[in-house]
Amino acid sequence: MPPTPRPPRWYAIPVRVLLVTFIGTLLCFAVSLLLGIIGTVIFSAHRGVHPNMTQAYRLIALPAAVVAGSIIFVLALTMEIRHYRQSKTLAAIARLS
Repeated sequence: MPPTPRPPRWYAIPVRVLLVTFIGTLLCFAVSLLLGIIGTVIFSAHRGVHPNMTQAYRLIALPAAVVAGSIIFVLALTMEIRHYRQSKTLAAIARLS
C-alpha cells in the first residue's frame, strides 16, 4: 500500500511568496539597471555630455523594480494559494481512497 501524502502546510505559503518576490525583484532591478546604464551612456554620448548615472538608478531601475516586484508578488500569491487548495483537495481524496 503506498504511503498517503501529508497534508499541505499553510505557513509555507508566505515564505515561498516572499522569497520568489525578493529574487524576482532583484533580478528585474539588475536587468533594468543594466539597460538604464546603457541607455544613459548612449544618450549622453549622443548629446556630448558626461553621463549622470544617478538617473539610471532613480528614474529607470527603481520604478521598474517596484512595478515588477508588485506584479510578481500578486502572481506568486495567487499561484501559491491555488497550489495549496489543490494539494489540500488531493490529500483529502487520497485519504478517502
